[in-house]
Amino acid sequence: MTAPHPTTPVTEPASRTDRLLEPIAVKLQLVEEELRRNFQSRIHTVGEVGDHILAGGGKRLRPALLLLSSKLLRYDGYRDVTYAAVVEFIHTATLVHDDIIDEAEIRRGRTSINYAWGNNLSVLVGDYLYMHAMAVALGEGDLDILRLLSNITIRMIEGEILGIEQNRRADLSMDDYFDVVGRKTAGLFAACCRIPAYLVETSEAQATSLFEYGHNLGVCFQLIDDLLDFTSSTEVLGKPALSDLKEGKVTLPLLLAMPRATPAERELITRVASTKSFDGIDPAEIGAIVRKYDTIEQTRAIARDYAARSRKALEPFPDSPAKETLDLALDFVMERDR
Repeated sequence: MTAPHPTTPVTEPASRTDRLLEPIAVKLQLVEEELRRNFQSRIHTVGEVGDHILAGGGKRLRPALLLLSSKLLRYDGYRDVTYAAVVEFIHTATLVHDDIIDEAEIRRGRTSINYAWGNNLSVLVGDYLYMHAMAVALGEGDLDILRLLSNITIRMIEGEILGIEQNRRADLSMDDYFDVVGRKTAGLFAACCRIPAYLVETSEAQATSLFEYGHNLGVCFQLIDDLLDFTSSTEVLGKPALSDLKEGKVTLPLLLAMPRATPAERELITRVASTKSFDGIDPAEIGAIVRKYDTIEQTRAIARDYAARSRKALEPFPDSPAKETLDLALDFVMERDR
């Protein structure tokens, strides 16, 4: 093979993220414009906080899933853009409220809303985002979609309440853990993938398959999120490593370790969770426990199982670029580092 001429530009291979977003790049840009437009308000602070949120970016994974599911069903219109903005508003509302509850100082590598504007204003911003999302959805006039979004949002809030009840506890069961994951994370993923089935005529079986795809992907996403708290860094994550445990959350890698841990190891995990502090404890000791019992890889294996369930849910759909991209999204979630 002849080497390329020195003046010939060499094209870098597209990243997995680029490949994931390329089929919907135009509509994703429209979603950004829709988000910005919906943050416009005569109340100066709303616009100021909105600018701060939008400048923080984010993966926009939930809007992307909605747009890709829409493309899979060959929907050709603008309503998927509107609903993609709605689900991102709902997601952002949960992040604002989560940061208040967790007393977080950093979100996506930037100062959190509660740290910059205080808890009182941040609670109202979260409420505003929830209600504005519902107002936009109501404006679309589809009561089935509004009912789905309302039910999912209620379940997300219930999940947050359960999470607070479980906070500081290291004696959780697997059912406790997956109940919260199903409500707080997987539900919105499922709704994102189900909504497009309301925009076109499709079978109930296909609509259910899309819901199952999203739900299982959402569980997989949360499991990988739990792993990253142990395996990634502050620079990459945009928040301190082991921050979950310091916030009193005992996630799956530790739950899997607890039955096999020594009494001293269990006491160590319980002490950090219950006090929300590493005072007098080296965080590396916690990392050593999950490595000792190989629960990082066990958690990854469970995540792979949920990814396989998602992949199976796509089987009823004919091959298409959108189906291929939704399949690629599973690899993206499994291999992400932030």
